Amino acid sequence: MELFTLNAKKRDLIGRKNYHLRNDGRIPAVVYGSGIEPISIEVVHNEFAKVLKGAGESTLVALAIDGGKPLHVLIQDSQTDPLRDEFIHADFRAVDMLKKIEAEVKLHFIGESPAVKGLGGTLVRPMDEIRIKALPKDLLSFIEIDISKLVTFDDAIHVKDLPIPSTVEVLEDMDATVALVAAPRTDAEMDELSKAVEIDVTAVEKVEKEKKADDETAEGDEKKNAPVAKK
Repeated sequence: MELFTLNAKKRDLIGRKNYHLRNDGRIPAVVYGSGIEPISIEVVHNEFAKVLKGAGESTLVALAIDGGKPLHVLIQDSQTDPLRDEFIHADFRAVDMLKKIEAEVKLHFIGESPAVKGLGGTLVRPMDEIRIKALPKDLLSFIEIDISKLVTFDDAIHVKDLPIPSTVEVLEDMDATVALVAAPRTDAEMDELSKAVEIDVTAVEKVEKEKKADDETAEGDEKKNAPVAKK
C-alpha cells in the first residue's frame, strides 16, 4: 500500500483569526485519536488537496508535525467553502497500527458494459462505497470494478464478486448488488409512466385548490367573527 506524506505545523490562531491562514494558502486542521491529545495544526492547502485526492479517507497518511516523527493518520473529515470550492478545515485521526479499524472505501467503476453499449440499457449502481475492517496497513484507497462483465440484462456484480484481499473484512451483505444494467423501457411502459405522472400532477393540483379554498373560507370566517371596534 502506498503511504502518503503530509507536513504540518502547530497552530496558535483559532476562531475567526484563521482567515489569515486561508489567505496565505494554508488551512486550519486538528489531529486527534489513539495515543495523543488533540493538536491544532495547519497544512498547506495545495499539498492537502493532493494527498486527499490520492489517499481519500481510507488510506494511511504519514503526518509530520514541525518536522517530528510522523503520525499514522486518516483524513477523517474535510470542509470546503461552497462558493470558492476551496478547503477551509480538515480533521486527522491518529490510528493504532496494531488495531483493526473500520473505514468506507470508494468503488471505482471501469470498463464498458456491452449491455449498455450494445443493448441500450442503463447502468445501475446501488452502491458507490463499501464498509470494511482491517489493520491500518491493509486499508484500501479504492476498489476497481470492471463493468465489462455486464454483458446481458441478467448479469450483475455483487459484493462477493469484488476483488477484496484476504486481510480485509467486508462489513456488507455479500449478496448485495453493486452494479447491474436495466433494460430500456418499452413504449407501453413509457405510456404507463406518462399516465402516472399526469395522475400525480392532477392530484397535486386538486389538493392545492382545496387548500386554497379552505384558506379563503377560514379568512372569511375570521373577518366575519372579528370584533367591531366601538366608537
